[in-house]
Amino acid sequence: MKVIFTQDVKGKGKKGEVKNVSDGYARNYLLKNNLAQEATPGNMKALEAKKKKQQQQAEEEKKEAELLKNELADSTIEIKAKSGDGGRLFGSITSKHIADALKKDYGYKIDKRKIELDTPIRSLGYTNVPVKLHPEVTGTIKVHVVEE
Repeated sequence: MKVIFTQDVKGKGKKGEVKNVSDGYARNYLLKNNLAQEATPGNMKALEAKKKKQQQQAEEEKKEAELLKNELADSTIEIKAKSGDGGRLFGSITSKHIADALKKDYGYKIDKRKIELDTPIRSLGYTNVPVKLHPEVTGTIKVHVVEE
């Protein structure tokens, strides 16, 4: 019997997959526990429509990420910090500081884990920081650290 999995089933299939399984297994376990549904023509059409909708949503998210990338490229974030001799900071600027400044100054809510800062910023001046906006889109933020 052909079934469409509605949830992941270990060793059998993933959600949204169409597979051929034995009749008894399908009737007594998969269908009974709502882990799968029968692959009727109507259910197949619904699955195709769902996949198309997900694909459109993914493309839309990518376009939004591209727009945000362009907006971030034009902006400069200014962060004030205390520093000592030679422009060396007391402490450091982390991705959390950058995320907070982005939210406060521009209203962009970007998760601090998306800001790919290898090592914290420990000196005054300009630094280009990469930001992962989407699995396929990476933008750059210009961070300007000034003395308080």
